[in-house]
Amino acid sequence: MGQNKASRRDFLFKSTLSGLGLGLMGNNLFAESFGKENDLLMKAPSKAALTITDIKCAIIGGSPVVRITTNQGISGYGQAEIAKKYLKPFVLFYKEYLIGEDPTNVERCMLKIRRMGSFKPYGSAVSIIEMALWDIAGKAASLPVYKLLGGKIRDRVRVYTTAVTQYRETSGINPDDYAQAVSKVKELKEGFTIIKMPIGFHSQMGGKAPNFFYGDPVGPGNPPHGNRGPLTEQGLKRIISCVEAMKKVLGDGIGLAIDCGPGFMLSDAIRLCKSLEPYNLMWMEDLLTGDYRPYVMADDYLELTRSTSVPIHTGEQIYLRQNFRELIERNAIRVIGPDVADAGGMAEMKWIAEFADLHGIQMAPHGIYDGLIGNAAQVHLGAVMPQNFIAFEYSFATPEWWYDILDGVEDQVVKNGHIDVTDKPGLGVNFIVKEAKKYLSEEDSKFFD
Repeated sequence: MGQNKASRRDFLFKSTLSGLGLGLMGNNLFAESFGKENDLLMKAPSKAALTITDIKCAIIGGSPVVRITTNQGISGYGQAEIAKKYLKPFVLFYKEYLIGEDPTNVERCMLKIRRMGSFKPYGSAVSIIEMALWDIAGKAASLPVYKLLGGKIRDRVRVYTTAVTQYRETSGINPDDYAQAVSKVKELKEGFTIIKMPIGFHSQMGGKAPNFFYGDPVGPGNPPHGNRGPLTEQGLKRIISCVEAMKKVLGDGIGLAIDCGPGFMLSDAIRLCKSLEPYNLMWMEDLLTGDYRPYVMADDYLELTRSTSVPIHTGEQIYLRQNFRELIERNAIRVIGPDVADAGGMAEMKWIAEFADLHGIQMAPHGIYDGLIGNAAQVHLGAVMPQNFIAFEYSFATPEWWYDILDGVEDQVVKNGHIDVTDKPGLGVNFIVKEAKKYLSEEDSKFFD
C-alpha cells in the first residue's frame, strides 16, 4: 500500500515536471540539474543590453546640440545656449568615456565625466549630455522623464519671460523705453505672469547712459557684461525711475523681476535694493556676480540679503551642487537660479532645488537661450520640483524655424503663463529629420546618420 502511494506520487511529480517542459527522468537527475541547466531553460531570451554607440554634436541655428545614439536605435538629445558654438569640441571630448555604457545608468555615466566640467560656459557640455541621457532613459522605458525623476507634483509649470526682444527695440536707457517694452510683453498671447527686464550693468545703461558709473565703459568686443564700477547718483536715480515706470504699467497683477549685472559694488547694491523695496519686486538678479563669472562670493551676497527685504537672486553660472552649497547653507540669497544647461543637468537641478527648499530658499531657474529642447527639460523639472519653485525662464525659438524641425513643440504652448506637462516618452521632443537636415552645415551633415 505504502509503495503504491509512493509510486503514484513519484509518477505525478515527474509528469508535472514533464508538462513544464523539464523532461526530467528521475529524482536523481532532477536533483543534479534543477539549479543548473533547467533554471536557464525557464528564462526567456534577453534582449541585448542597451549601450551607447556614439556621441555627436552639431551646431543647429547657433545652438550646440548633442545626439547620443544606442545599439537599439534609440537616440537622446540635449541643447546648449545659442551662440556657444565653441562648445562642440568640449562635448565630443567626453565621447571616449561613455561609449559602451548603459545610458539608462545616468548617474554612473555622469560620475565618469562630471568632474571635468566647470562654471559657465564649460559646464554646458556635461549638462546637455546628461539631458540627452535622461531622454534616452525615458524613451527606453516608454515614460516621460518626470516619472524617472520622482513623479510630478503639478500638471502645469509656470514660466517667466525676459523681454529681450522688446527691450532691444528701444534705446534701452530711459524710463519710457522700459515702460514701452513691458507694455508690449503684457499684451502677448502667452499671458506671462512674471516679466524680467535687464537693467543696470546687464543692460545698455553701462555703455550708453551718460554719467552712469565711475569708470570707462568697455567696448562691444569685450566679453559679456564687462562693465563694472561704482554707481553715480545719476545712475542710481536712472535705475529707480525705470523700475517705477515699469511698475506703473504692470501694476500688482504681473510680477516684475530685475536682471541687474554682474557689476555692482556691494555698497551700491545695498543702496539700490533699499531704494526699490516699495515696488515689491519678484527678485533682483546677479547684482554682484553671476553671468559668466566663475566664482560665487557668498559672503557679499549674505551681507546684501541681510540688508534688504528685496529677494536677492543668483546662480545661472554656477556648476554642480557643491558650488551652490555655501550660498544655500548660509542663506546668502532668497531665490536661486541655476540653469539646466549649465549646472550639470536635470538630476543636479532637482537636488539643488530640494536642498534650497530645506533652507527656505525659492527656485527660479535661468534658461533664456536654452532653446526648445532646453524648454522641454525645464518642463519636466518644473513638474517634479518642490513647492519652493516659482517659475523657469522661457526660451523662444531662435531662429523661429526651430518650430518647424521639432516634433512635440506643440506641447510647449504657453497659456496664461503656464505650460502643460507632457506625457510623451523621454523629453517629449524629437527632430523631424527631413526638415532639420536643411539647416545642417557640411561639417555636420552626418549628424542624423
